[in-house]
Amino acid sequence: MTTAAERTRPVVAVLYREALPPRLAEIAEISEVRLTKADGLAEALDGADVLYQWHSFSPTLRENWDAATSLQWVHVSAAGVSQLLFDELVASDIVYTNSRGVLSRAIAEFALGFVLDMAKDAQTSFRLQQQNRWQHRVTRKIQGQSALVVGTGSIGREIARLFRAVGIEVSGAARSRRPGDADFDQIHSSADLATIAGEYDYIVLAAPLTADTRGVVGADVLAAMTPTARLINVGRGELVDTGALTDALASGSIAGAALDVVYPEPLPDGHALWGMDNVIITPHMSGDTEDYLDDLGQLFVDNLCRFCNSEPLENVVDKALGFVPAT
Repeated sequence: MTTAAERTRPVVAVLYREALPPRLAEIAEISEVRLTKADGLAEALDGADVLYQWHSFSPTLRENWDAATSLQWVHVSAAGVSQLLFDELVASDIVYTNSRGVLSRAIAEFALGFVLDMAKDAQTSFRLQQQNRWQHRVTRKIQGQSALVVGTGSIGREIARLFRAVGIEVSGAARSRRPGDADFDQIHSSADLATIAGEYDYIVLAAPLTADTRGVVGADVLAAMTPTARLINVGRGELVDTGALTDALASGSIAGAALDVVYPEPLPDGHALWGMDNVIITPHMSGDTEDYLDDLGQLFVDNLCRFCNSEPLENVVDKALGFVPAT
């Protein structure tokens, strides 16, 4: 039974799937912790002030919304939250935070790795090695190449910084056109992608999934890209029309693609993209470094301390937009 002294601390319902989140001892020092899986969330939410959604993409809050009568704050251990928002939550006064920024550097490194892999034709080298073949080739220089990063939030900016460090010229695409800044030579409107796509060697997708960005790269954008251009997606699979991308790659209208995310995900067995030599597919792992779980846990602990001290929280999502607005 909860004592009066304990009740002065916030009650935190921790939703997990299999493994428990790190730093639970630190969370328990400043709050009353209720650990629960999806089937017990309704009971855990009864009287809870905070939901720590460690099971990042579970729809369970929507299913148990009526039990969230005391909820003040929801934190999700992921950056993309579009699939977790629903009308009642958006309309409520509940503060919603995500894990924006924690994985940005790792994802940027992955995107740069994709560029190097494709420019230096590493996939062909691996295949030739497997065949014990010594076949000299020339490869592509990345210095002086150009990239358009779709999504100018924390991930997009980390990508731009790393790309610029190796001599790639980088522009951005966002909701609205505006002058460039320290990270981007210029920032275009995402609505103009089909008009400007032909100007870049690489188009890199790092945008959140919203109503405006779903399918932002369709047949028109792919047709506008040059035959030597490549598409990189480290954002969300639904940013791209998969059928149109498959056709563009098969016809040679673009040179290749590197996809850490796909739609549908996982990609079905037998899908044409699996067998294409000009495609790299990784299983949604670009942000998952050896220590990323602890980093995610530390972010929540820091924000929980702010909550307990009635201080402004970090990474507050604009629920109508579906992401954390740039400051």
